[in-house]
Amino acid sequence: MSARAEAYAKALFEVAEAEGRLATVEAELHRVAAAIESDSSLRGVLTDAGLPVERRLKVVEKLLGDRAHNVTIQLLSLVVGTGRLRDLPGIVERLVRRASDEAGLVVAEIRSAVPLKPAQQKALVAALERRAGRSLNVKTVVDPSLIGGVVATVGDEVIDDSVRTRLDQVKSLI
Repeated sequence: MSARAEAYAKALFEVAEAEGRLATVEAELHRVAAAIESDSSLRGVLTDAGLPVERRLKVVEKLLGDRAHNVTIQLLSLVVGTGRLRDLPGIVERLVRRASDEAGLVVAEIRSAVPLKPAQQKALVAALERRAGRSLNVKTVVDPSLIGGVVATVGDEVIDDSVRTRLDQVKSLI
């Protein structure tokens, strides 16, 4: 991970914590990073050096509008405006990890092909917490490329029960 991402994450953590909005900013940035990761056209617009910075910043404003905290909007605007969008996943990862460490939680990410129902997510989180032996800071991502099933990452452990992986396993047998 780059020193730049670490510096952004540290500064963002301190500002969000000082404003008492760390959990909000962390969750918003995770959702934004996941949306940008999964939408190549949005990522293309936000990284297109041929577009004026003002136009890319208008996209950020339209994307987040009044649905995000000001700290979230300012960081995303700064990253897009300086042409550093490729650093956003690293910034968010560092921010989430630091916030989780401060709260004594383990970072977990659940990727699913479709949004999980609240009861499904609750049961899955409970099972993952039992397995980890600790409380989790869970981030969810909808990833249609999985086709079905889920991929859960808890700390360094990956539990892959996706249809895509099963299909890849079958293909390797043929």
